[in-house]
Amino acid sequence: MKVKSVNIDVEQFQEEDIMVRHIVIWDFKEEYSEEEKEKYAIEIKSGLEGLVGVVPGLVELKVYYGVDLIGKSCGELVLYSTFESKKALEDYFPHPAHKKVGSEIVGPRITNRRCADFVV
Repeated sequence: MKVKSVNIDVEQFQEEDIMVRHIVIWDFKEEYSEEEKEKYAIEIKSGLEGLVGVVPGLVELKVYYGVDLIGKSCGELVLYSTFESKKALEDYFPHPAHKKVGSEIVGPRITNRRCADFVV
């Protein structure tokens, strides 16, 4: 498969005009059983997907776990989200609802966070 590279002059766009994709991949901590992982995945999915409509500029957010991941996926949980702008993504991190879900539901259960942010 040949991948075509496309160069985008980001400067030609106004910052508020650029949609941004935010993808995060995590693993569960090793001490969890498969049953615990399933339970926590449901809680994490519910908590994070519940941020749509709460966090301004968050257009979509989906969390995938287990059967949703195919083949040689490099993690156990994947967050796939879209923000209406780079500023909306920047404002997402300190938003109280995001911080609450992160500190109470996600953070205590996961490890090995990998992330990619890019212009859509």
